[in-house]
Amino acid sequence: MIEGPFEFGEIGILNSITKPLAEAKISLLTISTFDTDYILIKEIYFAEAIKSLENAGHIISD
Repeated sequence: MIEGPFEFGEIGILNSITKPLAEAKISLLTISTFDTDYILIKEIYFAEAIKSLENAGHIISD
């Protein structure tokens, strides 16, 4: 889950998450709502996804 809410006019939030995952060859599914976005990945890629997102500057929380 991407912790929000974000202003409606903010651009590139979802891209900043999906790009590092794509570069790591991790396929994903996104579900977007008005308040936030959800990124779904296969469990076997979880550790690699966390590492990729942290390397891209994202803060991961429980």
